[in-house]
Amino acid sequence: MDARLCVLLSAAVLIRCVLLCIGVYQDQNLQLKYTDVDYHVFTDASRFITQGQSPYERSTYRYTPLLALLLTPNVLLSAHCGKLLFVGCDLLSALLLFRLLVLRGSSRSSARVYCGLWLFNPLTIGVSTRGNAESLLAVLVLSSLLCLESRRRTSAALLFGLSVHMKIYPVTYALPIALSLTGAPSRGRGLIQNLLRCFNRDLLQFAAVSGSVFLALNLIFYSMYGWEFLQESYLFHLTRRDIRHNFSPYFYMLYVTAEHRWSGVLSLVCFLPQLLLLLLSSLAFRSDLPFCCFIHTAVFVSFNKVCTSQYFLWYLCLLPLVVSRLTLGWRRGLGLLLLWFVGQALWLSPAYYLEFEGWNTFALIWIAGLLFLLINSLILGQIISHYRPADAQLKKTD
Repeated sequence: MDARLCVLLSAAVLIRCVLLCIGVYQDQNLQLKYTDVDYHVFTDASRFITQGQSPYERSTYRYTPLLALLLTPNVLLSAHCGKLLFVGCDLLSALLLFRLLVLRGSSRSSARVYCGLWLFNPLTIGVSTRGNAESLLAVLVLSSLLCLESRRRTSAALLFGLSVHMKIYPVTYALPIALSLTGAPSRGRGLIQNLLRCFNRDLLQFAAVSGSVFLALNLIFYSMYGWEFLQESYLFHLTRRDIRHNFSPYFYMLYVTAEHRWSGVLSLVCFLPQLLLLLLSSLAFRSDLPFCCFIHTAVFVSFNKVCTSQYFLWYLCLLPLVVSRLTLGWRRGLGLLLLWFVGQALWLSPAYYLEFEGWNTFALIWIAGLLFLLINSLILGQIISHYRPADAQLKKTD
């Protein structure tokens, strides 16, 4: 392994270990706990599994039983095993990013710098050490992309099917992956011929393998836990009306219409802007799969009905692959990064007064959420306009 990369990983491990120790002290001695409430939900669900019961006996557990199974060491060995797993996935994600960056033409020295964007990102470190499972998804998504870039399509399909089972959002990558496997349409052929050309061997094999993995896991857990598994793992997220304050531009609308009969329909309508933008971005950026997946995820998170800080990791794990091909100057890049943090700070201020002081700041939170959406849209526009794919870079070099 690259010696300098080992130094980076060692420093990243040290930082995370220190925070894990601080978290243990804070949980035991301070009123404000370090460990995220979701981690306790995971652990309780794992406890029910070890007792031969359903993980859904734990209220608010709305994930696949596979996650609870992975975290049974929390119950059998130590309550900190899950956090160690998530930290390990953080480090593995950095290694996957390094391999992807080198495979996509970055020098090893540049790849190390870009990996640092993930390893030393405060949000990345905080989410995993507090006990959120997002780094598991990062590993699965990055592994799928690495296998696709390496033309190991069967392995990619297995990992993709598993990632969609673990959390539904990677299903939005299905169209970009399908388009990348079919290639560009030929102008000399008719519409029907181009459509038939889409159903090639690679695409059919990928769909069959990934679909089989997804269906097999669902059938296994459905046979064990019945309809409750489908409801809590998948259907709940489609009709979810989360009226708690979050970054979503829809949260206040869903909050004030929560008692109306048509609020359920309204929550489904909120998916339409997402679907339209995902379709357009798939067609526009199909030639570069990692970049297309990054745009997809950023759009999905920004326009989702529920948007919390941990969701940002869904696209931040792909950001190093994008930054490596940006022509943005470092000053403009830092300015956009600062603007992104300012947008969060403007939201966190009224959120603090609502949560800790009891003030009615719902309207201010909603306005801050709209502003944060505008900032995200501006940053995405800058990234798209300054992104140069590999073929463009090669032409410029020649």
